[in-house]
Amino acid sequence: MAGTTTTNTATGNTNPTANLPPLLDLTIDNITPNTIRINSQASDARLKYLMARLVTHLHDFARETRLSSDEWMAALQFLISCGKICSDVRNEFILLSDVLGLSLLVDNINHPTLPGGTEGSVLGPFHTHDAPVLPNGSSMTSDPEGEPMLALCTVKDLKGNALPGVTIDIWETDSSGHYDVQHADRDAPSERCIMKSDDEGRFWFKGIKPVSYPIPHDGPVGKLLERLNRHPWRPAHVHFKFEKDGWDPLVTALYLKGDPYESSDAVFGVKKSLVVELGKVDKATAEAYGVKEGSWLLKHDFVLSTQKETEELRDRLAVQELEKLGLNMKLVDHLPVPELD
Repeated sequence: MAGTTTTNTATGNTNPTANLPPLLDLTIDNITPNTIRINSQASDARLKYLMARLVTHLHDFARETRLSSDEWMAALQFLISCGKICSDVRNEFILLSDVLGLSLLVDNINHPTLPGGTEGSVLGPFHTHDAPVLPNGSSMTSDPEGEPMLALCTVKDLKGNALPGVTIDIWETDSSGHYDVQHADRDAPSERCIMKSDDEGRFWFKGIKPVSYPIPHDGPVGKLLERLNRHPWRPAHVHFKFEKDGWDPLVTALYLKGDPYESSDAVFGVKKSLVVELGKVDKATAEAYGVKEGSWLLKHDFVLSTQKETEELRDRLAVQELEKLGLNMKLVDHLPVPELD
């Protein structure tokens, strides 16, 4: 009988069917609450909440769209296709998350920007963990066809103080618009490196002027974009990832002003504050940094917030949004779970 717990005295195992709803005669109307109820046996309050909302929205989507069996099967085959094309250097699911705007949304929720801070952008599917650690001033490119670019950057806190010892992961495409991992003959990382900010919060490197490029569109995500009459192009940019103990990690990118895809990025990564205009290296700068006069020059000051500052803002925004939705929730480890009276 539902609601009764029975235990096998020989093994001590609790009857797995006890306390379950009777899953009989399920209909369009009662399948959702019954699914949520049977999932609610989880002891993790956050997991129970996530599953309840996921089931609610998935079921409402099917009801609202009157989802056909053919469409449902096509969606499953699409996901299967995404899985089949994934590899160590290509993740089609990250790409799917990017083109649906979900990657940017999740990042904005988890890493809100405080006034004066540098805004985040999408990580993208081509970040790796094998970039070489290089000293400031090094070249991170092996592309002879690229237009040389010197980058002079700083990392500071919200009060303008220099942040030394920040680990900065940097990567970009080559001049053909491909990341190193997209080349079958890749034998070493290129157009990527890891540096640390110096005592004055500075870091500088030699790269190449970034170029526009299409995201991989030979797979299921590309076919989806084609069906939606969307282009696969990203504006020219350089990726940056900042990490330091006690500070909120920042994943961002700088985008070139005037790029033809500046306002229609396929993965929604561009923000006005991240659009920059390149300059040219003058004679004094060329002599100081060992580059050719007239090379492209990227200058930018990045601003980080502490982990505490970001978490406090994230919590405030979460409470505000939950109240707008009329949800009775509490925050546990900065994540909402139902508030039980």
